[in-house]
Amino acid sequence: MKTLIRQCLVICLGAFLFTACKKEADIRPQDIQKPSNVTTESVTLFSEDVESGSKTAYAAGSVSLASGSWTLDDALIGTLAADLKNGSKSIRIRNTGSVTTNFSTNASGTVTVTVKHGTYGADANSTWQLWVSADNGQTWTQQGNTMTTSSSLQTATFSFSATGSLRISIRKTSGSSNRINIDDITLISGSTGGGTGGGTTPGDDNNMLLGNPSNALADISSENNYLMVKTYYSLSYSRSRGTPNWVSWHIQASDLGSVSRSNDFRADTDLPAGWYQVQNSSYSGSGFDRGHNCPSGDRTSTTDANSATFLMTNMMPQAPNNNQKTWANLENYTRDLVNAGNEVYVIDGSYGQGGTGSLGGVTNTVDNGHVTVPANIWKVIVVLPAGNNDLSRINGTTRVIAVNTPNNNSINIDWTQYKTTVRDIENATGYNLLSNLRTTLQDSLETKIDVQ
Repeated sequence: MKTLIRQCLVICLGAFLFTACKKEADIRPQDIQKPSNVTTESVTLFSEDVESGSKTAYAAGSVSLASGSWTLDDALIGTLAADLKNGSKSIRIRNTGSVTTNFSTNASGTVTVTVKHGTYGADANSTWQLWVSADNGQTWTQQGNTMTTSSSLQTATFSFSATGSLRISIRKTSGSSNRINIDDITLISGSTGGGTGGGTTPGDDNNMLLGNPSNALADISSENNYLMVKTYYSLSYSRSRGTPNWVSWHIQASDLGSVSRSNDFRADTDLPAGWYQVQNSSYSGSGFDRGHNCPSGDRTSTTDANSATFLMTNMMPQAPNNNQKTWANLENYTRDLVNAGNEVYVIDGSYGQGGTGSLGGVTNTVDNGHVTVPANIWKVIVVLPAGNNDLSRINGTTRVIAVNTPNNNSINIDWTQYKTTVRDIENATGYNLLSNLRTTLQDSLETKIDVQ
């Protein structure tokens, strides 16, 4: 009898719908979500803030930090006012010094390393690299690109595949006696999306499982194809356009909860120093919505997850009817697929210049020219039954939905009228959207229009 009562309670709870009253024009009905009490986050292997360590000399030596033992070579723990830091301490490196873990961490699948870095005091800028070892420090390989410091603390992000034990080393590579500061080193393994859900295979549920469509780089020299790996989505950002080129994410049942829409539109302070930061008010009076790429409604498991979608690096100027009707209907349909027992991988973006918003007439830019209004908005959705070993389960019969809409306020609200092929979107953008699939499978999936 108790079991029967519990089952009835679960059924009743699952039928409950969360509703919220929203006031802004760019608040959309798809943000009303069904509750879920399952939330699984990505695995943080360690997060080192340097606050527990002490080393006052540059001579090579080991220091015990919260995460374990590190070797600091031509490096020390800096506490001076000139040391850039988040808190009271950071690592200061000079010449070609380095900071290296003396411990190995078990990491599988896609690994993301974030490092805060900057130039010490009035010193000139220097460069540094991230190196990793999978054999307890016997051999090392550089990951990502060489990073250049600036006068403010910035976040560098590296994403790569790993299997088994992992050590990391941050190595200063230029600038002679000029010094740099390193702080807040974080290593995340497995999912960098909303959670691990039913996927237990390394790499499953990763927001970039299907590939890096434009070969974006986490390097300031790649200013119009700048890779930003967030916890709940990844993106390529264009400095000149003031919008993402594309955003990639994964949705599973545990991502869809009952958290209210945070509505905290804000500038993204993770952009490199000196880059213009689009503000929450940058689209005001333009006739265009602050249109999410990764939707608020796809991240309702926790407050942090939902709030993450309101960074302006996740926004594009979107015609209100496109945003609130056509695109909202597509987003609702996508979540219905997840609630029906599927998981989906989504890549979304925009291209071209010139859209028509609620004020009429074609508009090319907003925010005094800082933000480009796209001409087209597109999305690719790969649908899989919830399960494990996602990449290997994609085959010639996998459902792939590709949609390309004009950024126009007179758009048809039926998104199915804008179905197309992935290949057509690739031809329009120059991207390789499913690059982690073998070429023959790409050819099969990318040349068909979804008929369901």
